[in-house]
Amino acid sequence: MPADKPSQPQGCTNFKIRQMMRLVSQQYDAELGKTGLKTTQYSLLAHVERLGPIRPGELAQAMRLDASTLTRNLKPLVDAGWLRIEAGTDDRSRSVIITDAGRAKREEAKRYWKAAQDKINRILGVERVLALHALIDDSLALLSTNDQGAEHE
Repeated sequence: MPADKPSQPQGCTNFKIRQMMRLVSQQYDAELGKTGLKTTQYSLLAHVERLGPIRPGELAQAMRLDASTLTRNLKPLVDAGWLRIEAGTDDRSRSVIITDAGRAKREEAKRYWKAAQDKINRILGVERVLALHALIDDSLALLSTNDQGAEHE
């Protein structure tokens, strides 16, 4: 007789997500490392290229990062000449802009990112990855809504 399914999730959700993230990150880091980029750096270049010029606060919000994490992650990209931080539309604002060198670095890294993506799709199966993306998107929306509600209490 098959065992009954538990009525509550077993184990720590945070721990399980972190375990999966570590294993997925290893795949991307192994590929992107060939270009000298970390996964977070590639993601930042991609976001700034797509959304920029963009204010740091808006970039942090789009990437779901806090301001100090964004600042820490921007520094090596600015130092490498792949991103620039310039004065914004007024004296108090700044904009993050991708440079031509940053576009070239992202273009170089894109094929390695694609190789990692393809490997994950092969290992997990495209159907599972599609389901995982949908579950993550739904979960992010629910958690974001819950966070916003908590801020207003």
